[in-house]
Amino acid sequence: MLRKLFFAAAFALSCANWAMAQDKPTSKIKTKSKPGKTAAALAPATDFSLRYASGITAEDLRKHLSILASDEYEGRETGKKGQKMAAEYISKQFTALGLTGPVKDSDSPYLQHFTMNRLRLDPSTSVKIGGKTFVLNKDFYAVVNGTFVTATPVQPVFAGYGIQAEGYTDFAAAGDLHGKDLLMLLGEPMGKNGKPLRQDEKTGLMFGDLGFQGVVDRMVAIRPLKPRSLFCIEPTAGAFGQVPKTFAYLLGLEQLAFADAPARTRPNLFIVSPEMGSALLGTNAAGLANYQKAVAAAGKPVVSPFKPAAALVQTVEKKEPFTTENVLGFLEGSDKKEEVIVVSAHYDHLGVKDGKVFNGADDDGSGTVSVLELAEAFAQAKKDGHGPRRSILFLANTGEEEGALGSEYYTSHPIFPLENTVTDLNIDMVGRVDSTHRGKGDYLYLVGSDKLSSELHALSEATNQKYNPVALDYKFNDPNDPERIYFRSDHYNFAKHQVPVIFYYSGGHPQFHQPTDDVDLIDFPAMVRRDQLIFHTAWELANRDSRVVVDSNKP
Repeated sequence: MLRKLFFAAAFALSCANWAMAQDKPTSKIKTKSKPGKTAAALAPATDFSLRYASGITAEDLRKHLSILASDEYEGRETGKKGQKMAAEYISKQFTALGLTGPVKDSDSPYLQHFTMNRLRLDPSTSVKIGGKTFVLNKDFYAVVNGTFVTATPVQPVFAGYGIQAEGYTDFAAAGDLHGKDLLMLLGEPMGKNGKPLRQDEKTGLMFGDLGFQGVVDRMVAIRPLKPRSLFCIEPTAGAFGQVPKTFAYLLGLEQLAFADAPARTRPNLFIVSPEMGSALLGTNAAGLANYQKAVAAAGKPVVSPFKPAAALVQTVEKKEPFTTENVLGFLEGSDKKEEVIVVSAHYDHLGVKDGKVFNGADDDGSGTVSVLELAEAFAQAKKDGHGPRRSILFLANTGEEEGALGSEYYTSHPIFPLENTVTDLNIDMVGRVDSTHRGKGDYLYLVGSDKLSSELHALSEATNQKYNPVALDYKFNDPNDPERIYFRSDHYNFAKHQVPVIFYYSGGHPQFHQPTDDVDLIDFPAMVRRDQLIFHTAWELANRDSRVVVDSNKP
């Protein structure tokens, strides 16, 4: 990257801001003077955080993002050509800034390589029910975890609609479901009035959705029950025909796993046709319709008449080893250099699907270019003799879209000891304005700031108040958040190791995980305000006398 010489352009602004942005009141400077005379002068305390934050600009953010989120980078899918191009681009920016590559025994000190397996389901994967064989991608679609590598009997438990909510629960009398295979109907049970029987519509859970979201929302209650598999039965042939589209995000992703990974623990997922679902339950279309009518008439779950049939599942996975890499840029601190602040984002995205490039401008091109801008601001401060006391690691993670794999690898193989890691400030999707906040001014969602350190949360709040504050929204920090955002990005791998975290996020939008997530929809002025707040927070963490303490363990 061309280094910015922003002082010439921002000099007047900086001078004007100094008087308003002092860290403490002006103080008197004592000098030697002749008896009887007072020698005192007012000296403003320069707020270097404000000075260097002003170097974060919309122009530079746009410049970087227009490259990384271009079609040329092919959606930056982990292990593919575009991801390698992005890694090279980011490492060149770190080099140009004068950051150190901290990775030893690598072909590039900026790249932390690791090996993974790309897993694909072979078309020979099948489910046998009675004397009939049901075929992958014709009668069902699947995402599996490796537990059905040999012909394995299904241990079926009918779980109704798989819903647990206020006013309606399918699990009240289900018993121990650990290791069992749940058979459930997609869609939502309706009462006689045509309205959902559950009474918690305000939670935003979309049980009526026949696609990916409907399954995700069910998992909030199902995950703790630890079933082996979910067999989700689409209600109609038309709905089943839409599965490649309604589950495109899930089915379109090849599964990745570390070469030495233990067995995967997430449940197997089968999305099945009405015909296959009826066969599994030992019934037919009329039997399924009668059950639905009985639920509507009773206004609650009813005991089903189904007697599930004997079934055998056999999955065949193909493994393709490949190498991917995190990108690391290191800025050494001064008197507290052994302590490290991590500023992170993931630079991978979904790649190319059905000939369409998923550019991921917001997810997470916005976080990636934010890391580059923060790195440049801190690097300039150090060049000018105002570098941070603590060291800062700028970490661009790979594989987040596949399960936060890059950050998992880094925290399992840290370049700098995790006990010396003060905090992780993780940036993922900060480039848009969501429908909740449109027209209401600058804002930012914060997640995790109080989970491990009340001191970090207080510091974050105070820093925001000090610098032209934005509205901080903690909606997704709620432990009852149905989207479980706290667990869904790279910061969580640091939190698992008791490293305090803040996750910065601007909310979802219709272009999430779509080929339309492009640069022309990014709100760069909003990004600048958010990135400047993150910079101020990192500056305070890097320069305070004591590191923030771990003093809490909130869910």
